[in-house]
Amino acid sequence: MLDGWARRKIDPGLEAIAAPLAGAGIGANAITLAGLLLGLAAAGAVALGAFWLAIGLILVSRLCDGLDGAVARIHGKTDLGGYLDIVLDFAFYGAVPLGFVIFDPAANAIAGATLLLAFYVNGASFLTYAVMAEKRRMKTDARGEKSLFFTTGLAEASETLAVFVLMCLFPAWFPVLAYAFAAVTAYTTVSRIVLAAKRFR
Repeated sequence: MLDGWARRKIDPGLEAIAAPLAGAGIGANAITLAGLLLGLAAAGAVALGAFWLAIGLILVSRLCDGLDGAVARIHGKTDLGGYLDIVLDFAFYGAVPLGFVIFDPAANAIAGATLLLAFYVNGASFLTYAVMAEKRRMKTDARGEKSLFFTTGLAEASETLAVFVLMCLFPAWFPVLAYAFAAVTAYTTVSRIVLAAKRFR
């Protein structure tokens, strides 16, 4: 929901950082991989209870997630780059809740599993919609220039980032936040299914 607004605010800064990186020969895929490694490190920090460290790693990881696209627009986008961007984003989204489950299984396991289920189904609805949209040669720039069709929704990257940070700030509230965001994610999935029913008849 907030991604479009956020991109307009941060894109000029990302482009300013991306230019010297691209000039130094750093590729978009390398930045994507760095973002994943930082995200996995954040999940590890969560599992160890180092929540302030986790917040820093999460924020830098998501900075990489913005920078890879900015660098790709300079060097030229590739299908592999678009593929890696989505797959590794999903790995990050799954790793952080898993970190909370490992940190305190007794308190967090069921809520974490519920959130991961919501992420799993939402990811399937997002990717399958993109496949069908490509098949019909549909285009959108609602979330900027992307390698595949992006459907908008209530739960997007900005909301997920905000929730992950809140979870790290208030780890005892993880179950409540996880259930609440699972509901928001499920709503996004259902709305996408409704949209697909209208568009793909």
